[in-house]
Amino acid sequence: MSQVAASPHPIVLGSTSRYRRELLARLRLPFEVAAPEVDETPLPGEAPRALALRLAQAKAQAVAARHPQALVIGSDQVADLAGEPLGKPGTHERATLQLRRMRGHTVVFHTALAVVCHARGYAQTDLAAVQVRFRTLTDDEIERYLQAEQPYDCAGSAKSEGLGIALLEAIESDDPTALIGLPLIRLGRLLRAAGVALP
Repeated sequence: MSQVAASPHPIVLGSTSRYRRELLARLRLPFEVAAPEVDETPLPGEAPRALALRLAQAKAQAVAARHPQALVIGSDQVADLAGEPLGKPGTHERATLQLRRMRGHTVVFHTALAVVCHARGYAQTDLAAVQVRFRTLTDDEIERYLQAEQPYDCAGSAKSEGLGIALLEAIESDDPTALIGLPLIRLGRLLRAAGVALP
């Protein structure tokens, strides 16, 4: 693959998500991947937006502690149903409950970013909020979708880049890749501010 972008520092994606890895690859920057190993449990009363930002920062800082010379990218996504955070369901049963609760409602997916470089003292965050309106889904539609897609590692069980798009009535966002898990418009802004040449 031809490289059209350049970075003065190594880039490390602090995530084991294949979705984020595939999205970051679109920028044609060489990068490594490191597991952040961060507890993603919400704090008592923590708002979904605050949770996404805290976890993105925690992931970036955890990996930056092991890679102090690198530009480390941390990201996290939390689905917000009327102020209640919905994370990755993990199981078929929890995914079913999430989708039943979200049907007919607008859910905000908060996707937070943090870019950190310990050697330079650089740390910036940003957040993209995507409003997603779900169709009034039947139980049969939910079951067929879950059997086909098995989106148990997706916040809110909504894999919009796959069959999950059929669950939705509308998406409102100024950063289209945010819903998949990594807002590339905002990330590009943070990387350029850190001295990365894009494209």
